[in-house]
Amino acid sequence: GILANTLVLLAYVHIMLTDAQLQPVDSILCHLAFADLLLLLTRCVPQTMTVFGMKNLLDDAGCKAVIYTYRVARALSVCITCMLSVFQAVTVAPAAGPLLSGLKIRLPRLVVPTFVMLWFINMAVCIAAPFFSVAPRNGTVPPFTLNLGFCHVDFRDNLSYVINRVAVSVRNFAFVGVMLGSSNYILVLLHQHGRKVRGMRRSQGATMETRAAKTVVMLVVLYVVFFGIDNIIWIYMLTVPQVPPVVADMRVFFSSCYASLSPFLII
Repeated sequence: GILANTLVLLAYVHIMLTDAQLQPVDSILCHLAFADLLLLLTRCVPQTMTVFGMKNLLDDAGCKAVIYTYRVARALSVCITCMLSVFQAVTVAPAAGPLLSGLKIRLPRLVVPTFVMLWFINMAVCIAAPFFSVAPRNGTVPPFTLNLGFCHVDFRDNLSYVINRVAVSVRNFAFVGVMLGSSNYILVLLHQHGRKVRGMRRSQGATMETRAAKTVVMLVVLYVVFFGIDNIIWIYMLTVPQVPPVVADMRVFFSSCYASLSPFLII
């Protein structure tokens, strides 16, 4: 995943150097690759090092910085995937009325302001994460503590733990709902387009917009599948008094699969 996301970023840097600028959808995909790369570096790398026996990787300050960066990167991953699906739905939508036509014209200029807004919102929403994050202590793990191996996230009590996770899940479910709605709209348009070009040559039907739309739908489906597995494991973790380490590791694996596999779809 790290290698694939790095290759995507390098490819877009090459495009910027040769073409002077990126197309809006390329800017979104580049930003998605950057967020996924941050996610993998701040969660999967230290988690893997811990699983293989390395101890005392981070102090309190390091844990706060890593956990905060991970939370922001994970939030950005879902937000930018949602942004990509909405952007593509508006792009392929037939211009029906002055409102949609005007939105299509303004859409490229809205990409950068949307990036800035998403960064500020997610940095503000995740600001509480550092206050709960500490380096692992010797002895038993306190109750209501999320043991990541390389860091502990101590929620003090069960209410804080549940509220934090429910708030994150509600945010993610909201973005996933928008993703699914825009992706279903894209699929309807692709189906209608496929019927129109059925009598033409395949090369005439396979436009750039159609290929891009199919890739966006595949990205959304990939996210929804691993998002569902992640939440099923989380619900199980809420029902047991002590979470087995293998279950926690499985959740990290499945929650990171989207960040690892999405760059291959982009490529």
